[in-house]
Amino acid sequence: MTDSRIPPPLTGDERTVLGNWLEWHRATLVYKCEGLSDEQLRLRSAPPSTLSLLGLVRHMAHVERAWFRRVLNGEDVPKLWDKDRDNDADFNEVDTASVEEAFATWRDEVERARAISAAKPLEAVGDRNGRECTHRWILVHMIEEYARHNGHADLLRERIDGATGD
Repeated sequence: MTDSRIPPPLTGDERTVLGNWLEWHRATLVYKCEGLSDEQLRLRSAPPSTLSLLGLVRHMAHVERAWFRRVLNGEDVPKLWDKDRDNDADFNEVDTASVEEAFATWRDEVERARAISAAKPLEAVGDRNGRECTHRWILVHMIEEYARHNGHADLLRERIDGATGD
């Protein structure tokens, strides 16, 4: 595993610090998946859990889309991975899912999220099921969401090939 992540700065304004921490965590998910085969990315953690690295990538693509496009930008875009039918489809349906498609979708959603985020002030308000939600809150939540799932990715990667680290 080659670690090309850029550590977040220790100083800076709020937007810079939040943005850099989110980028760190996005890069960490990629780092945890680096160098693995499609089969390894599909490996489940432990029954009955359906957690896998591929499932995490699919899940984070959905999360990026939901918070930035649907909530913050007000776009009427469908949920990914047929989550209206099965709320855990991003995790449950990885056995035949395309790894290439999952990573491409995740990268696309990240790029769209970056563009939306760059165009909005931290005080911008989005709508989540009739409740107001600020851009600032979404950034903090996304950092938390990635941090939690990157902890899962740490354990999954260690189980797959023994690799550990931040």
